[in-house]
Amino acid sequence: MTTTAPEQRLPPQVPLVTEPWGILKSFRVARRNVLELIPEIATRQPIVSGKTGARWHMVMDPGANRRILKDRLDNYPKSDVTKNILRPAIGESLFIAEGAHWRWQRRAAAPVFSARNIDALAPIMSAAAERSARRLETVAGRAADLHQEMVAATFEVIGEVTFSGGDSFDREAVHRAIDQYIAQTARVSLLDVAGIPTWVPRPGRLFSTNANREMKRVADAAIDARRAAGPPEVPDLLDLLMAGADPKTGRQMNTAELRDNLLTFIVAGHETTALALSWALYLVAFDPGVQDRLRAEAETVLQGRTATAADVPRLTYTRQVIEETLRLYPPAAFLSRTAREADTLCGRAVRPGDTVMLPIYALHRNHQLWDDPHRFDPDRFAPGTARDRYAYLPFGDGPRICIGASFAMTEAIIILATLVARFRFATVPGRAPKPVLILTLRPEGGVWLNVERV
Repeated sequence: MTTTAPEQRLPPQVPLVTEPWGILKSFRVARRNVLELIPEIATRQPIVSGKTGARWHMVMDPGANRRILKDRLDNYPKSDVTKNILRPAIGESLFIAEGAHWRWQRRAAAPVFSARNIDALAPIMSAAAERSARRLETVAGRAADLHQEMVAATFEVIGEVTFSGGDSFDREAVHRAIDQYIAQTARVSLLDVAGIPTWVPRPGRLFSTNANREMKRVADAAIDARRAAGPPEVPDLLDLLMAGADPKTGRQMNTAELRDNLLTFIVAGHETTALALSWALYLVAFDPGVQDRLRAEAETVLQGRTATAADVPRLTYTRQVIEETLRLYPPAAFLSRTAREADTLCGRAVRPGDTVMLPIYALHRNHQLWDDPHRFDPDRFAPGTARDRYAYLPFGDGPRICIGASFAMTEAIIILATLVARFRFATVPGRAPKPVLILTLRPEGGVWLNVERV
């Protein structure tokens, strides 16, 4: 009997579409897993176009991505479907707003995520990494769901950096509301697939008001309490946003704008980093050689300590592992835009009103852009390697690149290095996670790994 060599094994992926589908089947699949709507040919072509109710184009070409995300940014606003899913929860925040309303918010918020402020908040990340390690001590010797643990760790970070001294901030209430919101609201409607105008109500989104109201109530109460009590000794994200102003106009955020942007950072800041860490832990369990190399670096750099921001520049292989994880399992795996004006992408005519999608999952696995693209190989990101920056978009790019990208990478490196230095992770037979995209790319069934002390 022959066995498959470890280097030939591939981590979990999603079977992509190989035949045309009608509206009803597309709707059923989209409700289950948006990734399954991507045609397999999208991993081998620069652009794929079609019509399922409305005209659409999937773009996997770096030059066209640059045009959409940077050169002609105003011609490709976020799609109405994306806005309608997210607006009830995060209003006209940075993630949703367009044009001048987006620009002034971006200018006001950009200093919040400066390197100096990230370094000042990094001790919170280190403390969360240490608490996570202590919790894993209690399950050493058996299997545990590392996805749930990473959700807990990253929510501790975002809760503390958003509302420090959190007596007035009910973290559990917000956490429950986020989960309820994603479960109820963040799924594609049949009317979306059919191209029905977005002013027609989507029934599934009419019943999410309780979750939205609860998130906003908790955030508003915390903002009011901070204004009454004054800032803590070390400014947190809320203080920095409250103090921030658009350098061009002097405009500052009012309570609603503060709340909507804080909720954006809370939802995105913990969900996406938790997913990156969950998939990274699975992948290093999947490839013991990578895990050994990762642990050797962490042990050398940390010398038994919890990782800090000062260690991050020396944890180069840890960064490579996270970058390769974000290639294979990008949390924001599917971006959608709507063309305002006629354009041409990869020689294909784009009409006003066409939906233009950037399936990041397919872009990162495109055979024209990546060698052996389904294989896990952190050395793709070794120092000195070159690639077109628009072939790799885990945080988007252009003026609307994720404002918290450096914060997220620092947090992920600190937590991953701390845990791998202290524990050995191994896969559980029959428990490989399935990549499922609803709002973000989640591991269906969790990330169950055997945990052993080193």
